[in-house]
Amino acid sequence: MKEIVVVGAGKIGGTIANLLAGTGDYHVTVVDRAQAQLDALDVSPLVATKQIEIAEAGALEQVLDGKFAVLSAAPFHLTTRIAEAAAKSGVHYLDLTEDVASTRIVKQLSAKATTAFIPQCGLAPGFISIVANDLAKRFDSLESVRMRVGALPQYPSNALNYNLTWSTDGVINEYCEPCEAIVDGELTEVPPLEEREEFSLDGVTYEAFNTSGGLGTLCETLLGKVRTLNYRTIRYPGHAAIMKALLNDLGLRDRRDVFKDILENALPSTLQDVVVIFVTVSGRKKGRLLQETYANKVYSNHIGAQLYSGIQITTASAICAVLDMLAKGDLPQQGFIRQEDIALDAFLANRFGKAYAQAESAGRLVA
Repeated sequence: MKEIVVVGAGKIGGTIANLLAGTGDYHVTVVDRAQAQLDALDVSPLVATKQIEIAEAGALEQVLDGKFAVLSAAPFHLTTRIAEAAAKSGVHYLDLTEDVASTRIVKQLSAKATTAFIPQCGLAPGFISIVANDLAKRFDSLESVRMRVGALPQYPSNALNYNLTWSTDGVINEYCEPCEAIVDGELTEVPPLEEREEFSLDGVTYEAFNTSGGLGTLCETLLGKVRTLNYRTIRYPGHAAIMKALLNDLGLRDRRDVFKDILENALPSTLQDVVVIFVTVSGRKKGRLLQETYANKVYSNHIGAQLYSGIQITTASAICAVLDMLAKGDLPQQGFIRQEDIALDAFLANRFGKAYAQAESAGRLVA
């Protein structure tokens, strides 16, 4: 049985713990700085919890001693601290961060590590990079790779057409930070909340706009191979305009703590969500210009007896699948591993990755 530490006792951390513990192949300990957060966890009796102050020197390293891997489901600003502890402790490291600067530091740490460092193992960045790279490999040459993802309420009922479905810190960060893209073959940065577009899928109209972090390491991987590469977050129409007014016109971009408090006290969370995944790649095959698209919707569903939101299912299943592949020896055991290094077929065949393949079925998902 593999010993796993999950840092972060939020909804995603709890889901990861339950998925892993439910297999009988992993013993999971969830750690968090807040005992109240640990007490509120809805996890299996098989999952252990431990309160520690992660920022305290040596505290996390002590917990990691002798463990197989640490999975970060903590806020993005703790990513570097957790990665440093993993490197010192000689354990495998996986995270869910969308923060570009943190991932660059993780990559630096991996250069001297004796274990695998696999950042950005969630939905976007994460699974979407696996899909985009799989589509890209089908072409002789590439023209464009366009990646769109959104976690949306099934039943929007406010002016923002939005409910809180995952980390508020993460949402604010991706709405505020510069976004990587490849434009006319050149690596560049584009502003968040801009370049808005509309598209329809299954009769529903959506908007999409620039947000940071969703590309993961694909810019580096595909630079020099593609003319256009971009990532945009999907929302219902009208969301971007209101967010731009709040962040730019009212200055909440520079008062993120205030903005977080407003969102968490004004927007209810919901388990009734839908995750929309839409990736389009165009390029040439045997001289012909062709396009291929991957489209999927993942709804809230039951895993065993417990109901999980779509974003919980997609995010937790993704990092669990990567960990499971690592534990089985299907991934390199040392160094920096990009999401696009993972084969889509192998991911979807994994017992956790099947959550994506089964997303549209009416039956219950089983870990």
